[in-house]
Amino acid sequence: MILALESSCDETAVAVFDPARGLTHEWIHSQIALHEAYGGVVPDLASREHLAHFGPLVARALAAVPAERISSIAVTKGPGLAACLAMGLSTAKALGLAWGVPVVGVNHLRAHAFSPFIALHAANPGAFDEVFAQLLPHLGLLVSGGNTALFSIDEARCIRLLASTMDDAAGEALDKGAKLLGLGYPGGPQVEKLAATGNASAFAFPKAVAQRSSLEFSFSGLKTSLRYQLEKMPSEEIEHRKPDLCASYQAAVFNALVRKSALALARDHASGPGHGAYRSFGLSGGVANNQTLQRDLENAAKAKGIPFLRAQAKHTGDNAGMIAFAAWAERETGGANAAIPDLGIAPSLPLAL
Repeated sequence: MILALESSCDETAVAVFDPARGLTHEWIHSQIALHEAYGGVVPDLASREHLAHFGPLVARALAAVPAERISSIAVTKGPGLAACLAMGLSTAKALGLAWGVPVVGVNHLRAHAFSPFIALHAANPGAFDEVFAQLLPHLGLLVSGGNTALFSIDEARCIRLLASTMDDAAGEALDKGAKLLGLGYPGGPQVEKLAATGNASAFAFPKAVAQRSSLEFSFSGLKTSLRYQLEKMPSEEIEHRKPDLCASYQAAVFNALVRKSALALARDHASGPGHGAYRSFGLSGGVANNQTLQRDLENAAKAKGIPFLRAQAKHTGDNAGMIAFAAWAERETGGANAAIPDLGIAPSLPLAL
């Protein structure tokens, strides 16, 4: 069984994964309420919270699963906030040395990439490898506050980055838009809530894309366009039309995500020119919880006649469940690092080289 620790940002998380059953236990201590007053994550406060809560969460894990049943420890090594990553890694190394088990460093972004398959494994653990193989090559879209990326997973479970954002991430663009509109933190869910009652065609914001033929994303110009629009409107009108503003702004962000995903699916170059078509399409990351985005991307997958897989809500944000699962899924691909003395944090670790 694998004990996993996650502390890349402001969530302290612990999980236990049994390859024969799936994720048996998951715990998360959220810091949203703490950082809400500051409008964003304060690294020093976040690292202190990790220090205070890893002990109690690990104690809960050991009350559920005896230490002698743990065969390895998986921990997020990056990317993330350095001080926060260090808290998780220090805890993992201490436990690994005390129990005499290997510590596996996991790439947080790669864990997101594999997260849509967690539920698939839970449904039939014994047949997972066979079912997973039938879904490869796979096209994935990772959309969070800090990352927006299109990637592929080939038949050997190797991840290849296809495109990323040239500036702001999609989630970051939504959060910044929410801040301009005077909404609460975190901003993305607030935008979604108001957008549900708004008119997405009310304002003509520019489509947040880079070059039309490129898969790369660009969202910084969209945020600037919203700021210019708000500067032209009286405060009373802004307040009255916030649903329309949110709906139009969100639609511009999602239009870029859907268009680029559809373009990648149409190219059918799963592992490079000349290779076969994708056999599944997945969505992961915090923004994956948005129901409008889910619907639009599922339609894109249906148009290609392939399954659409999305991470469960509990595995879209920062969580230890996906860290444990990725450590197991990449156990034979070289995607993990198991040297306890040499294992270090990597705050700027990319999804794939």
